[in-house]
Amino acid sequence: MERPVPTAAARQQPRADERPPRRILIDDVDLDARVTPVGVTKTGDMTVPGDPATAGWYRYGPAPGSDRGSAVLVGHVDTDSGDLGEFAALYDVRRGQRVEVSRDGGQPVRYRIVSRVTVPKDDLPASAFRRTGPPVLTLITCAPPYVPERGGYLGNLVVTAEPIAPGRPQ
Repeated sequence: MERPVPTAAARQQPRADERPPRRILIDDVDLDARVTPVGVTKTGDMTVPGDPATAGWYRYGPAPGSDRGSAVLVGHVDTDSGDLGEFAALYDVRRGQRVEVSRDGGQPVRYRIVSRVTVPKDDLPASAFRRTGPPVLTLITCAPPYVPERGGYLGNLVVTAEPIAPGRPQ
C-alpha cells in the first residue's frame, strides 16, 4: 500500500488518556486483524505494517474511543505475491455494518459504518487525519487501478464509521 501523507499538524503526540487499539473486527466481512501503532517515514508518509494480517493505528492521532477527531487504521489489501491482506475485506463492507475495536486495558469500542469511498492517492482527504470535531474511525487501504510502473495502486479505499453510543441498539 502506498502510504497516505498526514499533515504536520496531525503528527503531534496522542493524548495520554487514550487507550491504544489492539484488534479490529468486522464480523460481517470476516475482518479480524491485530493492530499495532505506526508513525511516519522519513519522508513524512504514514507507515503501514509489513504484515498484511496486521492493521496500523496512526499513533499521532486520536485513538479509537476518543471523544473527538479521526482515529486512523491502515492495512494492506494484498501482498507482492498476491495473497490477500486483512483490509481486502473492506471492499465488501456496507453502510450500517458494525466495527469493533478492542483496546489495551479498556472496553471495546463499537462503530457503525457510514461511508465507503474510493479516492485517488493524491486526494486522500485531510479530514482523515483531523484531531478535532466529532469522533470517527477511518479505515484506509489501497484501491485500483494497480499500475506497477507508477508505483502500484493509484487509489485509496476510505471507510468511515461513527461510534455507537453505549446502551444504544446495536
